[in-house]
Amino acid sequence: MSLSTEATEPTETAPALTQAAPTEQPWPLRAFRWLAQGLGYALGLIALMSVAFWALGISPLTALPALWIGAFGDAANGHLYPLSETLVKTSPLLLTGLSIVVAWRAGLFSIGGEGQLVMGALAATALAHAAGKLPGPLLTLLMTLVGIAAGAFWGLIAGWLRVRRNVQEVISTIMLNYIGLYLLGWAVEGPLQEQARINRQSDPLPDAALFARILPAAWSNGVQTRLHSGVFLAFLAAFVIYVFLYRTRGGFGLRVLGQNAEAARAAGFPVDRLRMQAMAISGGLCGLAGVVELLGITGRLYADFSPGWGYTAIPVALLGGLHPLGTTFSAFFFGALTAGSGNLERFSGVSSVLINVIQAAAVLAVVGARAWRARQSGSDGD
Repeated sequence: MSLSTEATEPTETAPALTQAAPTEQPWPLRAFRWLAQGLGYALGLIALMSVAFWALGISPLTALPALWIGAFGDAANGHLYPLSETLVKTSPLLLTGLSIVVAWRAGLFSIGGEGQLVMGALAATALAHAAGKLPGPLLTLLMTLVGIAAGAFWGLIAGWLRVRRNVQEVISTIMLNYIGLYLLGWAVEGPLQEQARINRQSDPLPDAALFARILPAAWSNGVQTRLHSGVFLAFLAAFVIYVFLYRTRGGFGLRVLGQNAEAARAAGFPVDRLRMQAMAISGGLCGLAGVVELLGITGRLYADFSPGWGYTAIPVALLGGLHPLGTTFSAFFFGALTAGSGNLERFSGVSSVLINVIQAAAVLAVVGARAWRARQSGSDGD
């Protein structure tokens, strides 16, 4: 039987996918089910935050509005700066979260997002340092492509070690994270350090190469926002990854591999190549996240370039159900909490560190609810 036949008739090789076939319901019914599920999660998260605030002796009626205004602002009064900050913080979380999704769907658990993100930003900065006189749009394009390629290469190393040397990707990606961070420290103290040789950072990148700011100051009470065109790349990547995973033969192969590697091998899928491909795509997404932060926010490279986006990507993907669409909403939720934490601390006295606790509790609650639902479904089936 040919590969194309296996891809379209997976009844013998991927029973888990075959069992999912009855869930194909009419679009309005599926949309209503997703909406109801999303509403349930939203109400649960609100209840969880309310309990956390109440336990600290803070009125939820004070804390929740402060958090909301800090994350979304007041559109009626033209105060859109908080919303722009939420979107800015969502983009790296979304890209790194998608990287976890791709690897997971192939049966791999990559936690190398931090190193891949750093390598993407480092390679893009090195290109700007060497070819800074290129026209701005061309330099932006080349930096973006080089950053993606560097992240993909960093992920491919872990994929190659898994395929050729049977090194678990959890171990190799952790080690590669350290290597990437040490390379970053060496670069900003050596060949890429600023001309003044004072701080551990590069010189500012050419203004013409930076992503354009897309929200006029007039729309945010005269305050210039940091919302930039690179944010669109993150949401575009979510759409592309969804199409790839669920509408292409290559994505189908990754999902079969993730559910049953032996079944995928028996069906004729190139298991080793698919694993390396998944790790390369995963790394490329993180490399793009590094470029988006570099060209959209920081404008230069420095030693503490990432606040931990690559590690936060793991709970983002888990909360999103390891699905591109769910990860998009999860990243937006995390971005909103991060953006709103400053306003919450100013007006209610709650430390912004509490937001990290709420994020962790939200992930545990949602994952626990899904596990309980899955167990109940299994019990019903028995």
